[in-house]
Amino acid sequence: MKVFNGLHAFIWQDYTQNNCNTYLIEGSKNILIDPGHQHLFGHVEKGLNALNISLDRVDVVIATHGHPDHLEAVSFFDKPTLFAMNLEEYQFISEFAGDYFKIPEPDFFLKAGDLTVGDESFDVISTPGHSPGSICLYWRDKKVLFTGDVVFNQGIGRTDLPGGDGRALKDSIQRIKTLDVEHLLAGHGDIVAGKEAVQANFQEIEDYWFNYL
Repeated sequence: MKVFNGLHAFIWQDYTQNNCNTYLIEGSKNILIDPGHQHLFGHVEKGLNALNISLDRVDVVIATHGHPDHLEAVSFFDKPTLFAMNLEEYQFISEFAGDYFKIPEPDFFLKAGDLTVGDESFDVISTPGHSPGSICLYWRDKKVLFTGDVVFNQGIGRTDLPGGDGRALKDSIQRIKTLDVEHLLAGHGDIVAGKEAVQANFQEIEDYWFNYL
């Protein structure tokens, strides 16, 4: 699915299995956000093939957080592709998962603040709550917010998993809702497009879901 020139969304729609949405920024550097589960990666690979982008043409893989449905398939990428995630998240998931789920060591760690990849600049925003080191990625020039499992279309990330924290998630949502966003690209569910629709979605989340955090 083409969102606009240079941005593609591989939206997961099989509700019999859990996997995340994956996003591709295509430009001077190709950036893949949240590659998903290993055994369900064919969905993403099919989308990349349709764009004539082989795995070795992906320059950077970014994980919004460390849950397997967002991260496992990073193991399919070899150098020179780089892998990045938050340090706290990497340490937490590595310790918690033990031998069950091995995460490749990131080539660099995402810290709150500016991130430049090729010709594109992003704001890395620390958004704990669904997991301790979750991040959102704000593409300010395009007014695009990649939210991982912080917020969805009409929903929020769960906080009952290890490391979840409802109060922290609420604080994170209150931080990102002030951003100038025209496309909200969540880790699951539909894209929210249009500034008014994004603002309405945050308001709905605040009016309903904040009662449960």
